[in-house]
This record gives sequence, structure tokens and C-alpha cells, in this order.
Amino acid sequence: MKKYLFIVAFVFISIAHSQNCSSKFFGNVHDFHDGSPILDASIYLETIDRYTTTDFDGNFSIENICDGTMTIVVSHLACETKRFEVHIKGNTKYDVTLEHHIEELSEVKIEGKGPAKLTKTSQETHLDTKMIEQYSSLSLGDALKQISGVSSINTGNSIVKPIINGLHSSRIIVMTNGVRLQDQEWGIEHAPNIDLNTAGNINVIKGSNALAYGGDAIGGVIVLKPSNISLKDSLYGKTILSGQTNGKGFNINSVLTKTYKEGWYVSVQASMKQFGDFKAPDYYLTNTSSNFKGFSVNGGYKTFEQGFNIYYSFLNNEIGILRSSHIGNIEDLVNAINSQQPLVIDDFSYDINAPRQDVTHQIAKLDFYNRFKNFGRFELQYNYQNNERFEYDIRVGGDKNKPAIDLTLKTHTIKASLKMDSNENAIYEFGFNGGYQNNFANPDTGIRRLIPDYDKFDAGMFAIANYKLNTKTDADFGVRYDFIRIDAKKFYQTSRWDERGYGDDFADIVIDDLGTQLLTNPIFDYHNVSASAGLAHKFNNKHTLIFNYGLSNRAPNPSELFSDGLHHSAARIELGDLRIKQETSNRISSTYQYHHSNLTVSLEGFYNHIKDYIFIKPTGTEQTVRGAFPVWSYEQTNAALFGFDITVKYYFNDNWSFSNKSSFIKGRDLNESEALIDMPSFKTMNILGYSNEKWFQLNANLQSELVLKQNDFPNNNFEVFIPSTGNMEFVDVSSTPPTYHLLNFESDITLDVSEKTNLNIGLNITNIFNTSYREYLNRLRYFADDLGRNIMLQLKFNY
Repeated sequence: MKKYLFIVAFVFISIAHSQNCSSKFFGNVHDFHDGSPILDASIYLETIDRYTTTDFDGNFSIENICDGTMTIVVSHLACETKRFEVHIKGNTKYDVTLEHHIEELSEVKIEGKGPAKLTKTSQETHLDTKMIEQYSSLSLGDALKQISGVSSINTGNSIVKPIINGLHSSRIIVMTNGVRLQDQEWGIEHAPNIDLNTAGNINVIKGSNALAYGGDAIGGVIVLKPSNISLKDSLYGKTILSGQTNGKGFNINSVLTKTYKEGWYVSVQASMKQFGDFKAPDYYLTNTSSNFKGFSVNGGYKTFEQGFNIYYSFLNNEIGILRSSHIGNIEDLVNAINSQQPLVIDDFSYDINAPRQDVTHQIAKLDFYNRFKNFGRFELQYNYQNNERFEYDIRVGGDKNKPAIDLTLKTHTIKASLKMDSNENAIYEFGFNGGYQNNFANPDTGIRRLIPDYDKFDAGMFAIANYKLNTKTDADFGVRYDFIRIDAKKFYQTSRWDERGYGDDFADIVIDDLGTQLLTNPIFDYHNVSASAGLAHKFNNKHTLIFNYGLSNRAPNPSELFSDGLHHSAARIELGDLRIKQETSNRISSTYQYHHSNLTVSLEGFYNHIKDYIFIKPTGTEQTVRGAFPVWSYEQTNAALFGFDITVKYYFNDNWSFSNKSSFIKGRDLNESEALIDMPSFKTMNILGYSNEKWFQLNANLQSELVLKQNDFPNNNFEVFIPSTGNMEFVDVSSTPPTYHLLNFESDITLDVSEKTNLNIGLNITNIFNTSYREYLNRLRYFADDLGRNIMLQLKFNY
């Protein structure tokens, strides 16, 4: 036994003497962007438990180590930690790059406080995850109304379109997870097909200065991003449950995310909402039930240097339209306006009958990015969208279940961008996009098609420069060019063709004369140039001033060009105009920001001159086989929109706070020297808040919302002959509702269920005093009051 132990000891001693343990591991740690050295980076040899730090030049060295494979961990404050293996053999040199830009690292934090602003010189506001979750059961438009300067134009309470400084629809770009939403946004009664629960953060940029997203955003850009992903081995999620009294409905949303430290991730989300007939203070709003279903999956691979993302979302909205808003002819409209209550009031129901909408929207996206050392980031994306819209009118016989409007819109888009950010003081971004869109209007509806078949081709390119002039001043400049071609096939009634005077100007587009109808092939090309310039100066820690100018051009949308017929869900005849030209907007804005220990103030002012502003207004009546209907025509004028937005928040102490959000806007038709139609009223919201972390993280807000009567509006009233009475009746479609005031309450507490799970309980009450009111920008204000009191209880589990 002694002999055996001696031999084993001799072998180990021989191996130890034969191994080289005088090797040196050395190298340099530098910034990925610009190659600058990083001081005090930690170099940890995990295998042998030794470490060192880098010097002023980013150099490091560890001596007297044995040859072999070592696990190395390199880290630095505010940098992404790197872990890798190196084979040591003799003196071994290894250089390491780290990302040392905090604003980039915010992209890999898990539901932090949200990303930095997307722009530095624009009027921009951010909504964080907590605010979005509070509106989980509502719409995007409802959530955005919490921002000063943002309102909405509604068709009832379920179809809510955002308005930014008086502009909406095709003048606002909505970006969801990097994809520009294409969902027939031209209609006032077409709400954005967005499931608010898919967003982790929302940024609203007022004006046309975010050229990377498009050059036609005369009103602004709404950017929705999913929750940030953590680069670690983790499984987490959340579930939101809510129920409410008004509509006797519920909402459920759940999301589960799996991440890996190597960079792989997948997130699955699903939501469902169902509501019955909503209620005004004095009666039910018959046929306002709704049903929403959504699903999305978001996955891929993500590191700082490279990654890819695959995304798919499905959303179906079935929405009932107020039954009494369906008019058979102009006499019904007169009766509805003169009545103090809806002409149809039934008992509460979850049924969704005609008139109604059934809209399905799908998005599929694939994108890839790669960072180049000491240069920048390149990104390539392809996305496909499919939007199917059915609008059902009240019909009888064999057509009872057949839609009056059946549209399918398919959009393919490819885009690429290059951001050169190796120099923090001068960052450049270049991009290109191309797209193809096809709209199919099903002729089997048995009704004359409101919007024709068309193909749309577009291509654009942009260049943006961001300069850091000094520690207090930032400047940016941008330019963009877009080409758009619309190629349509449309039938015109010969009588309408002659009435509009198209024979002289558009005779060359007629491809077939069928006697009572003409088949035409209008093709329009548009060349749009956009530009922006901005300056932001921070005088000190308290005062900041921002100035911005934006030039934007917007091509007319298909509805503005081609509308021709009875729009059943709107109960009016809509007429486009082939002569309509593109809009040109020149917008200047300025922002003053004040920050102190207990007071923040933001004052935003703007002036927007729009040449050839496109709008729709009532222009008379037209007789049909069903009777007379109001006619609304698209026209153009030169317009000016100007106003200001105020946001103030003051902290009395650690618990109590007060805030105010106010917006004022005027819109003027410069050609006619009168007001523009559909401009938001003056609105001010005062909020008294209380919070106490010791009381289960209690938060409570009492909100006072005051909306003044809109006294500046055009007079589009008219008279019409009513056969049943044999008299001429005055039709008041212009007068605005009176001033109204609402009181709302919001509160929530958070309970720790376990070490990794908590429960947030929220109680919200809107219209506490059950006030009867009508909103000027609700298209159904002629027929019924707005919503009465609503009490909502929401439970949110984080796990």
C-alpha cells in the first residue's frame, strides 16, 4: 500500500511541475460605439477566483496563472455584463467591448420606468406601464386622453379615435411594435385596431417631426412598444381581471414571458373583453354591446450586438352601433335631433345587432438588427397586415345578414434603417421603406361600393442628424421624401360623373362606357417632401426651452378621393373629389419646461398652417329610393390651427400632490374666415392625489374634468322638405352641446402574496354624480347622452 501511494503522489507532483503556471492574461476593455477605453471595468477569472480592474487606458493584466480554459466575467457600472470562456496558453491577449450607453441599456431592463424620449426637440409625452394597465379594459384613445393636447373623436363609447392638437385619422401615424398600422384609418367611425394590452410603453409625439416613422404625420405619431425584455433566465407574467357596472362587462388579459440569459425570449399574450348595452344616466343605450378578442406572440433573440424578432398579433372587434342612430332618411334625423331621448330604448342586453361592425386585424412581422463596432446599428424589417372590415346595416329579407360594406385591405412593407452613433455628439440615421397595398371591396354586398378596389404603391427615404452642441444644447435636422401611387378601378354613375363635372378633367381615365355607368381607372402619383429642425437648450437644472419646425405633406386617402354613395353606418351620403390635392403643413412649436424639487411645469404652444386642408362637411340633401339623406362632401381650404397645452404638477409633501392638464385650440378656415368643423373644446383637468407606501402602497386620485361649450364652429345647418308634414324643416347639425363637468375617482393598493407575487387592487369611478352630458366630438351626440356613472374593480397579479 505504501508503494502504491508513493507512485500516485509522484505522478501528481510530476504533472504539477510539467504544467505552465506563469502565463499572463492581458488585454483592453473599450466602448463598443466609439472604441474609447473604459476605466475601472472588472475582469473576473471565475475559474480561479481572481480579478483585476482596467486602468485609465482600459488595459488590464493578470499574471502567474496556469494554462487551460478559463471562464471570464467582464462587468462595469451601467454596462451589459459579458461572460465567456478563453483558452489560456502562455501570454494570452484578449480585447473586450462593452456597451457604455445607458439609453441603449434601457431596452434590456424588465418593465423599468420606460425608455428615454424618442426625440430630444419635439413635444413628446410618455405613458408608462402602470398607466396603460389602468386602462386595460378600455381603448387606446381613452388612455391617450390623459395627455394634455390629446382628445378623441368618437362614434359612441367603443369607437374612439385619438386627436392630437385638433388632427386625427390619416394625419396621425400609429406604430405598434415597429409596424405602422394600416387599418383603413380614414373613417371617423374606424377606431385604431390596437389591443392596448400589447403595449408596455407609449410615446406620443406631437407634430410631424418624427420623420423616421413617416412624412405625412401632420398631427403626430403614437408609438407603442412592448414591455422590455430582461437578459437572464427567468419566467414571469401578469394577469389583469376587471369588472364594471356600466355595461355589466368584464375584461381579462394575461401575458407570460420566458427569457434566457443567452438572449432568447418568447412572450405570449391574450385578452378578452365583453360588455352589454351601456347606460346613460337616464336610459340604456340600446345595441351598444361589444366583444373584443386578442392574441399575440412575440419572440426572438436579443443581445446588444445583434438579434431578431418575430411578432404576430390577432385582434377581432365586434361593436354594436347605437340603434337609434340608424336613420332611414332625413325625416328620421330631424326627429332624432328634436327628441330629448333616443327613439329606440330597450331593456339591457348583450346582443349585438345591426347596425354593427365586425373588424379583424392581423399583423405578422420579422426584423433583424446588427451592430457594427465603432460604427452603428443596421435594422431590416418586413411586415404584413390583413384588415377585414364588415359593416352591417339594418336590412330585411335575404340580405338581412349580408354586410353593407365588405372591405379587405392587405399591406406588405419592407424597411431598412442605419443609425450611425459611434460619436455621441453627432448621430446620423438613414432609412428606406417600400410598400404595396391592395384594397378589395366585395361587390356581393348588393349595395353600391363606397370605396373602390385599388392598389397603392409607396416608397420613402429619410436622413436625420442629431447634434449635441454642448452639455446644454441639442439640435436635430431631418429631411424625407415619399412617393405614392394610387391605382384604382371605380364605377361612376353617369349622372354623378356629369354632376361633378369630371367629363372635362378626367375623360382620359374612362375605360368602359356602360350607358348608365362608367368604368374608370384613376391613377394618381404624389411626391411628398418633409423636413424638420429642432433645438433644445437646458439653461440649468430648472429651466429648459425647446423650439421646433416641421414641414409635412400628406397625400389624400382613398376615401377623400373616391367616396361615392350612402355610408350606411354613418347614415349619410359621402362624396369624395378626384381633384383633391395633397396637404402641406408648416408647423412651428415651442416648449418651456420647469423642474424643481416639488414642482414641474410644461407649457407647449404651436401654430400649424395647412395649405389645401382636406375636410368633410354637410352640403345638403339628396333623394334616394329610401328617402332623402344628408350629403357630406370632401373639400379643401387653407387652414390655421393654433393653441397651447399646459401640464403642472406640485407636491405638497411626500403624500399629497396636485396636478393640472389643460388644452386650448382654435382651428380657422382662412379662405372663408370661419371656424373649422370638429375642433376640440377647451378642456381642463384638476387632480388631487394622495399616496402612502406604508399603507399597502396606496394611491388615490380625485379628478375634476371641465369641458367648455364649443362656441367657435361653422354654420352648416340647412332646411329640407318633409313629405309627411308638407313643411320645410330646419335641420340643426352644427349647434354644440353645453359645458359639462365630471368628477372621477381612481385608487389602488398592492399586497404581497408571496416572495415573487403581488396583487394590485384598483377601484375606479367615472362620472361619480351620474351627470347627463353630450360631447361635441361624439358623432352620436344627436341621438343620445354620453355614459353615466361607472364603477370598475380591477385585480392585477404580477408573478
